[in-house]
Amino acid sequence: MTADAQKKVGIDVPQSGAAAPFPYRTIISLVLLAVNFLVAAIYFHVLDI
Repeated sequence: MTADAQKKVGIDVPQSGAAAPFPYRTIISLVLLAVNFLVAAIYFHVLDI
């Protein structure tokens, strides 16, 4: 990539400066994974509830 092309990368995308919601997505994903393991444990009779 040339120097002129590197200057133009990302210019047309608005830059809000806000942080991406990755912590929120990570927490939701871990909760869903925990529920998935709980359902699997009940299904395979590891937990008898």
